[in-house]
Amino acid sequence: MKQPYIILGIDPGSNVMGYGLLQINQKKTAIITMGVISPGKLNTHYDKLKFIFNRVLSVIDEYKPDEVALEAPFYGKNVQSMLKLGRSQGVAMAAALYRDLPIFEYAPLKVKQAITGMGRASKEQVAYFLQKMYGLNEIPTEMDATDAVAVAFCHYLQQGKPTQEKSYSNWNDFVKKNPGKIK
Repeated sequence: MKQPYIILGIDPGSNVMGYGLLQINQKKTAIITMGVISPGKLNTHYDKLKFIFNRVLSVIDEYKPDEVALEAPFYGKNVQSMLKLGRSQGVAMAAALYRDLPIFEYAPLKVKQAITGMGRASKEQVAYFLQKMYGLNEIPTEMDATDAVAVAFCHYLQQGKPTQEKSYSNWNDFVKKNPGKIK
C-alpha cells in the first residue's frame, strides 16, 4: 500500500449523502475532511442523481482517493425509499468507476461495530466515538458525514484480511458463497 493512502467513505442517501476522507500514513489514520452532499429541492429525482454524481466526482477529483468504501443499502419497509437510496448509491459508484477507483461495500452493522464495537449503535454513538478517536472539537450537525468517515475507517480495518464483503467473481461463486439465498 502506498503512503499516504486515501479512502473515500460514502454514506449513501438521495436527500443527504455523507462523505468522509481518511488518510492512512504509517498505519496512522487522520480525517482529511468530511461533509454532506445535499441536492436540496431540485425539480426531479433525476436532477438529484445528476447533482450527486457531479458532486461525488468533484470530491474524487479534488482529494484523489485511492479507494472508495460505501455503506451497503439495508432492507427497509418502504420500497420507494429503498429504490431512491439504491439509485443514489449507484450514481456514487458510477462516479468512482468513472475515475477507475476500486469500490468496497460494507453492511451498516459491520461499520457500526468497527467504530463502537456494537453493531446496533446509533448515529450519535458513532459520531461520539469518532469525536473521541480523532479529537474533534465538535460533531457535525449532519451525522451522515461521520457515518461516511466510519465507513472509510471500517474499510481501513479490513485491509490485510483475506476476504472482503460482496466480493464475487461470477454467478457460480455467488451461489457457492450464498447457499441460503438460492431456492
